[in-house]
Amino acid sequence: MIRRQFLAATLGATVALGALPAAASDFDAMEPITLRLAHVVNEQDGFHVAAMKFRDLVAERTEGKVTVELFPNASLGDERTLLEGMQIGSVDMGVITNGPVANFVEEMAVFELPFLFPSREAAYQVLDGEIGQELLDRLADVNLKGLAYAERGFRNLTNSQRPVTSPADLDGLRIRVMENPVYTDTFRELGANAIPMAWTEALTAMQQGTIDGQENPVGVVHSFKLNETQTHMTMTRHTYAPAVFVMGMPAWNKLPEPAQEVVAQAAREAAAHERAVNAEMEAKQLEELKASGMAVIEDADLSAFQAAVAPVYEKYGARFGDYLDRIRAELN
Repeated sequence: MIRRQFLAATLGATVALGALPAAASDFDAMEPITLRLAHVVNEQDGFHVAAMKFRDLVAERTEGKVTVELFPNASLGDERTLLEGMQIGSVDMGVITNGPVANFVEEMAVFELPFLFPSREAAYQVLDGEIGQELLDRLADVNLKGLAYAERGFRNLTNSQRPVTSPADLDGLRIRVMENPVYTDTFRELGANAIPMAWTEALTAMQQGTIDGQENPVGVVHSFKLNETQTHMTMTRHTYAPAVFVMGMPAWNKLPEPAQEVVAQAAREAAAHERAVNAEMEAKQLEELKASGMAVIEDADLSAFQAAVAPVYEKYGARFGDYLDRIRAELN
């Protein structure tokens, strides 16, 4: 039911934008093109679900003239490296967590502000509307093409040391965060020793015990079996993290217009598909983590966490122009 609702919403958005599907005949004379799509997570992750859906839709709708090769597991580099590769044309496209994307267009970090979105539905309302599209379009300023928002989802805290029910419990814990200043400052305000680090490095650091914890959605904790090193999880849901289907302008500009239309629409549909899969899988994954012995706290004092991060809004609110005010107005 959830998947049908998401796909219906996606198709409705397409109609509203006046997009018409490319016809098969549009590709008769087209030279075959191969696109290299990369991401940094494994084949069990929602990013790979999105990538496979995108690959299949593009192949079908271009009569096989556009082939999408998938490169999971950071095989082509970490997320920042992938984005830089897209800018120069050494990587064609990817599904990238919003945090690293915001290093290229700072205003996109507005979505990362803690406790901004009360629900998935609220986030989708903003991301799939005027504000979200405006920010996707801003990526063109840095030689990137924003196509659609998939999701990383609501992020939660895990650690290997102790239960965390309030910010005081975070005191001194070494917590890996994405290489994004909003995340770094959020966890410093909560009392943790926030350590910005690429995900590939974080996995090793958790195994070696050089960091105590990290923050990510349930799906990431489950697919990477973080319960093997992280004994505690707190359902803080402190940040809703989008992910971006993004393409380098060098690759985008090589596509004829009918292929561009297919790629853009396929990205929107694949993103909606991945969101639906995430929503359906989270409850099951959480139960499996509990069954494995991971202690999950679902009644933390979230009001205390929200109060502690107020300085983050004071520091960053003005940096995002009017986007924060517009998002709040939209949500209200």
